[in-house]
Amino acid sequence: MSNALNIIFAGTPDFAAKHLEALIHSEHNVIAVYCPPDKPAGRGKKLMACATKQLALEHNIPVEQPVNFKDENDQQHLASYNADVMVVVAYGLLLPQVILDTPRLGCINVHGSILPEWRGAAPIQRSLEAGDAVTGVTVMQMDKGLDTGDMLLKATCNITEDDTSASLYEKLANIGPKALTDTLELMSTNSHIKTPQDDSLSTYAAKLDKAEAELNWNTNADILHRKIRAYIPWPVAQFTYNEKNTDKQHRIRIWQASVVETKSESTAGTILSVDKSGIVVATKHNAIKLESIQIPGKKVMPVSDVLNSKADWFNAGDHITGITE
Repeated sequence: MSNALNIIFAGTPDFAAKHLEALIHSEHNVIAVYCPPDKPAGRGKKLMACATKQLALEHNIPVEQPVNFKDENDQQHLASYNADVMVVVAYGLLLPQVILDTPRLGCINVHGSILPEWRGAAPIQRSLEAGDAVTGVTVMQMDKGLDTGDMLLKATCNITEDDTSASLYEKLANIGPKALTDTLELMSTNSHIKTPQDDSLSTYAAKLDKAEAELNWNTNADILHRKIRAYIPWPVAQFTYNEKNTDKQHRIRIWQASVVETKSESTAGTILSVDKSGIVVATKHNAIKLESIQIPGKKVMPVSDVLNSKADWFNAGDHITGITE
């Protein structure tokens, strides 16, 4: 391919590795992979290489792991690769202007939303939590702003009632690599079009916080249902259970739930019914049926299995805590 590009790739998790793999099998040349320094993981706290580093090493691609790009030596070393373009996917480090300007065609990023909606750290989760019907990826030219660069190409997918952040993550990991390679094909012939974002239409996808995981039962069931799905696999929606006749409190995580239509006038947080199909909890409007939960020290289980060992924990008429103000 006469228009093959020399690419520096920067990314960290499996989502990024899937994009890197597409580039490795494309007609372009990945000349270096950048990722953060190895971090301790597991019980032994051994240093573990991220998914992109592992993939790069398998294909004998040079790996660079600067702490940041403040050091002039790191800046000059990146420039020494003489790359045509730098592709950034879930890298985790901010790029200063000097890096953005170094490759001949600049730096491009694959962002997990349909920009200008959901700029920021958690676009997949916030889109699902907000009840969007469609999401996707945007390949954009990076600038010094937060996901504010000119758009080069978009790819979309539907959000279903069964989607969680984990399943949406997989959907975007499937459509993102093709969007990236299609963009690079256009860039290689200088036929790409830069479309400015309309800042007036932008929304912000704030980073998730563990404190958000506590359910507020005094919320409509459909909103809670979206939140439960959005917080899988992290931080996982949860509530506090006060064990009867003791001072013990337990954090119960919710991994699967559904909305139940009801005209009950019970206080939000009241258990309306309990059987092997689930625990039905009153909310501000309608109810939530908890179908798969995780009690402390145990794996995720269907409610039917939990009731086999904790039948006295959940009874109709009981009130389970959470935020109710």
